[in-house]
Amino acid sequence: MSRRLAVMALPTTAVFLAMSAMPAVAQPTTPVPPPANPSAPPPSAPIGPQPLGRAIGDASTGLAVVRLLPNSTPTKAIIPGAEDKLPKQAAAEMGFGLATAQANSEAYLAYEKSIAQSAPGGFAFKGSSPQAPGSLAQTAPPNNAQPRTGGLNPPSSPLDTLVKAGLINGRVQAQWSDTLGPCVETISDASTELASLSALNAIPTLPGVTDLGGVFDAPNLDANADKAIVDGLKNLTGPLSTLGGVLGGQGSTSTNGKGSLVSLPNTLSARSVVRLVDIPGSKNKAVQSTSTLQVAALKLLAGTPFELSINVVSQPTLQVTSTGDKATSTVKYTAPVLEVVQGGKSLGKLDAANPKLDVPIGIPLPGAPAIPGAEKLPIIGGLLGNGQGLQDAMSKGLQKLDLGVLRLSVANLQQKGEDSTQPFKGYQLGATARMLDLQVLPTDALGLPNLPAALAQISLGEQVARAFAPTGGVICGTATQAPQQPPAPMPQGKATPPLAYTNAAYQSVPMFWAGTAMLLVGVVLVAALPRRPRIAPVRIKPEPKSG
Repeated sequence: MSRRLAVMALPTTAVFLAMSAMPAVAQPTTPVPPPANPSAPPPSAPIGPQPLGRAIGDASTGLAVVRLLPNSTPTKAIIPGAEDKLPKQAAAEMGFGLATAQANSEAYLAYEKSIAQSAPGGFAFKGSSPQAPGSLAQTAPPNNAQPRTGGLNPPSSPLDTLVKAGLINGRVQAQWSDTLGPCVETISDASTELASLSALNAIPTLPGVTDLGGVFDAPNLDANADKAIVDGLKNLTGPLSTLGGVLGGQGSTSTNGKGSLVSLPNTLSARSVVRLVDIPGSKNKAVQSTSTLQVAALKLLAGTPFELSINVVSQPTLQVTSTGDKATSTVKYTAPVLEVVQGGKSLGKLDAANPKLDVPIGIPLPGAPAIPGAEKLPIIGGLLGNGQGLQDAMSKGLQKLDLGVLRLSVANLQQKGEDSTQPFKGYQLGATARMLDLQVLPTDALGLPNLPAALAQISLGEQVARAFAPTGGVICGTATQAPQQPPAPMPQGKATPPLAYTNAAYQSVPMFWAGTAMLLVGVVLVAALPRRPRIAPVRIKPEPKSG
């Protein structure tokens, strides 16, 4: 059963990667197959008293999600015309350290009412997600008094260029009462812990060669300036896909984050919980979904002269509570506070009041004075490749051209709620947030054809929480009477006509039974008649012959 549970839970990873700030979808985990006859009874019916509580909620937390060419691929849909209305997806997505908790009293399959999953990662290409091994899952009912734990050390793979993770530990627990349904201490609880994480050793959407002659054409520069920039790019240690040799590139196997755009050297954890909580002044309960993150610090371009340290001053927490009423349902979000430091100097703080910070990526302009030790690397942030401050170099005549930007942003909280009548009447509320978004953006000076608005995007601490409760809250109790069975369906249409006689086999059946009956009658008659006494034969002796 454990393999089946893992396979069942893994598609949640793909769903998580494509989630937006929308209310809890009031659908079972497994779709209910429609009956062939609309008036037919259900395929199965509950036996005995049933719990009254009805609740739907889920929380998902991802430690890191990498997106290549975000918002570039149309979203596929089975409903005609829906593709034009849905937001576009990334060309490729990969997530690591996923924790998902789900509760659904309306689930079609009994053991899907509570699901807790800890997954090392997931991958989606143009919206399609293959199944990945290694997930830890637990479902209920039956109730699980003890959690399930496990560890995984991900093997090396070609995807290490995008994301490389260290040892992963997971813990999951799913609970559900046979008599009270969701009215348990915690319905679903999942957590994932990573020892280390690094992402983007290369940017596949940028050229992997150093010679861009005949391709580079900046719109604001003439042909001579374009040629000078192409010659300057040739002098760099590596191609643009490695940011001029700053990143490790394809095949980099460093485990300490060196050569990666983003690295988290310390332990980080994600947790998702769905539970019922008290409603003030009511005996009923509210559905509460909570997503939390624990991250100490992270680094950009670790081990290079341009290293940036980002200290997480405040940990983000996203909590969505639905009481069944719009007026009392809430979304609570503790926004993170991040401090960005480079070369011992603070570049600024990221918080709800200052959600964005740009770090430029450039090269020296033609004719600038030579700077020993810096001509082989680009200029990132406020430092040159030799560790010299940018402002000091510019005061001595250095001029630069920015070809790209590392854009850091926090919070990005989105929420949405609405009244609903299916599968029950109530109020559903959902929200998403991200601790840190890092985008690699091209500037107008990067004269390469067919470049998208964003080359790559890394979301650290992506959080989703949704809750749906019936009007008045969740009732904790048990139905006093067993549910009534639906009436038997009425016969539809005309009666089935008798089959046509197509061969002599149909006549052989009555002949067989007639013969059998006659044989039986004969046996009875013979047995009933009286027996006649047996007469011994008389032997007549011949007369003797005379002499």
